[in-house]
Amino acid sequence: MQYEGGAMEGGRGPSIWDNFTHQNPAKIVDGSNGDVAVDSYHLYKEDVRLMKDMGMDAYRFSISWTRILPDGTLRGGVNREGVEYYNNLINELLSRGVQPFVTLFHWDSPQALEDKYGGFLNPNIINDYKDYAEVCFREFGDRVKHWITFNEPWAVSVAGYAMGVLAPGRCSPWEMGKCSAGDSASEPYTVSHHQLLAHAAAVKLYRKKYKVVQKGKIGITLVSAWFVPFSHSDSDSDAAKRAIDFMFGWFMDPLTRGDYPLSMRRMVRDRLPRFTKQQSKLVKGAFDFIGINYYTANYADNLPPSNGLKSYNTDARANLTGFRNGAPIGPETGLPWLYVYPQGLRDLLLYVKEKYGNPTIYITENGLGETTTNTSLPLAEALKDDARIEYHHMHLVALLSAIRSDNSNSVNNLQILYLSDSGLIACVCQGRGKREGVLRMVAAGQLRVGNWVHGALRVTLRGL
Repeated sequence: MQYEGGAMEGGRGPSIWDNFTHQNPAKIVDGSNGDVAVDSYHLYKEDVRLMKDMGMDAYRFSISWTRILPDGTLRGGVNREGVEYYNNLINELLSRGVQPFVTLFHWDSPQALEDKYGGFLNPNIINDYKDYAEVCFREFGDRVKHWITFNEPWAVSVAGYAMGVLAPGRCSPWEMGKCSAGDSASEPYTVSHHQLLAHAAAVKLYRKKYKVVQKGKIGITLVSAWFVPFSHSDSDSDAAKRAIDFMFGWFMDPLTRGDYPLSMRRMVRDRLPRFTKQQSKLVKGAFDFIGINYYTANYADNLPPSNGLKSYNTDARANLTGFRNGAPIGPETGLPWLYVYPQGLRDLLLYVKEKYGNPTIYITENGLGETTTNTSLPLAEALKDDARIEYHHMHLVALLSAIRSDNSNSVNNLQILYLSDSGLIACVCQGRGKREGVLRMVAAGQLRVGNWVHGALRVTLRGL
C-alpha cells in the first residue's frame, strides 16, 4: 500500500485503503493514493539490488491480503499471479543475501469483507484472516523465517475507528475525522480485540502445522511512543503510566498475561471486551518475538474525570503534548507529531524488559519525516540528509545503550523506515510531501537514488 503499488494489476482485489483514498481525497493532504506508490510491484529487482549495495541483510515488507485472496476469502479463490509476484520478490531477496521479514497485515483489509460484515468489527474476520495467513505460510514459509502477523494494531484501531483519519475512516461525529459513521467509545476496543484473536489464531496455526518443518518464527509489531510525566506530581506520573497502557499495554498485556491492563479495565469498564478463558489461554504467549516501532515521545499531563462524551481519545485521562513551558520535548521534524527523543527508545526497551520479562525484540521501524518544500535543489544537494543521519545515529546510540547498560540482550536489530522516501501512510496531516527513507525517488520515472544516510549509518555501526 505504501510502497508496492500495482493496485489495479495482477488480479489484486480492492482494499479499504483503495476505497478510502479514492472516495476521501480531502483526507490526504496532497490527494495521493496507493495506486502506484513507489512502484515496487514493477521495480522490485532494482530495489533489491540497491539493498545489497547498501549492505542491508534484512528487508521487511508486507503482503497485500487482496493480492493473495482478492475477495478476502478462500472461497473466492487464490490469485496465483499474486503468489508468483511474492515468490519472485522473496527469491530475489534471498539471491542477494537479504532475509525477508514478512508482515501479513499492514492495515489494508479487503474491501469485500468490509462490505460483507464490517471487517474487523465482526469476529468472522478471525477465520478469514487465519485462512489468508495459512496460504502465505504454505506458499512462502519454506523461505520466510520471520513472520509478523499485524503491524501496529493500535494505529488501525485508534486512527481508523476513534479518530477517523485512516481507513476505514470511522469515528463518532464530533471527532476530528468528521465521520459519517462510527463510535469512538466502543469500536476501537472491538477492533483491537478481534485483531488480537486473529493474531493468536494465526500463531496457533503456524506452530501446529508449519513451525517444526519450516523452522521460522512468528510475532507481532506494536507501536509505542515514550511518555514523560509533565511534572513531578504523582498524578502526572500516573497519567504517563496510563498513556503507555492505552497504547502498548493494550496489546502487550494480553500477550503476556492474558488480559488487558488493569488501568484500562478500570477506565473503560464494560466497553472493553472480555476474553473467555479459552481465548485468554490462546492469546497469552502467542509470540516468538515482538516488533517495536518507535518514533517519538510526549509529555503526559493528568486530566480529571469527565462527564462528557465517551471516546478512546479521552479514556486514559492523559493530555499528551510535545511541549512544556513553550519548549518541545525534542527537535521538531516535518511531521507535527514527531519530536526527536532518542532517550525514549532506551527507556521504552528498559520498560518492556522489566515489565514483560525481557521478550525477544526487533526494532521494526524507526525514522523521521521531512517536508519537501524546495523541489529545485540539484540532485547532489538533495541527497545530503544531515538531519536523518543525526536522527539515526542518536537512536543507534540509544539502542546500544539499552543493550549494554540495561543488559537487554534480547534486542536483535533495528530496521529503518523506509527503504525509500515513499511517505508514511497518507492521512489528513500527511501525504507524499513527507520523505522518510534512505533512497530518493525521482518521481517521473520512479528512479531510485541512494542518499547519504546509508553510508553514514554503515560508518556509525562500525564505530559503535
